[in-house]
Amino acid sequence: MSRSPASSARRLRLMHDRLKQAYGPQHWWPARTPFEVILGAYLTQNTAWRAVEHSLENLRAAGALTIDGLRRIPMEELRRLIRPSGFFTRKASALKAFIALLDREFSGSLEALAATSTRTLRPRLLALPGVGPETADAILLYALGHTVPVADEYLRRIVERHGLLEPQVAPIRYDALAELTRRTFDADPPAERASFYNEFHALTVAVGKAHCGRAPRCEGCPLAEDLGR
Repeated sequence: MSRSPASSARRLRLMHDRLKQAYGPQHWWPARTPFEVILGAYLTQNTAWRAVEHSLENLRAAGALTIDGLRRIPMEELRRLIRPSGFFTRKASALKAFIALLDREFSGSLEALAATSTRTLRPRLLALPGVGPETADAILLYALGHTVPVADEYLRRIVERHGLLEPQVAPIRYDALAELTRRTFDADPPAERASFYNEFHALTVAVGKAHCGRAPRCEGCPLAEDLGR
């Protein structure tokens, strides 16, 4: 089984094409506004999206699904509203910390935040409480339109089970998954790359939920023919 970076990237691109044919356009992220994307990226940590939807509906009903609304709402009330998403004490504090950063360094403007270079902005997001690489990159890609790949547990399982990276003692690192995704779409025009990253992440979530959970269910999987290559 070949695991050279180039061959692995070619195989992953073929997987993208098969998934797109099987599932069609995903139109991610499921949100009405960029700020709602940011809230969802925080709230979806360690929980199912259905629970996040309950929290977002609570916030919407309370008028707190905007920057000003979240800024004004008391911490205790915020915790109550996002309780369905779990870890609500930590997530409420993290959301308030994001608003504080936005106000302190970007005049409360998502447009100013989005206009900041990825090289500068990504470390600032990672320095916030409750923000790891996946959350930071989801915010950058889906809310702010930056050209960055997003990796997650579903992609890790696919890469590991299909032998796209050399076996490691520990789980495959996030940066290795992100770099493989970059290589996968390197040949595509730069202006289109963010769109590919967007769809690819959504497609890996789709196949992950259907087939590549903790226990693989390979029958009927669009990627089954790649196994054993």
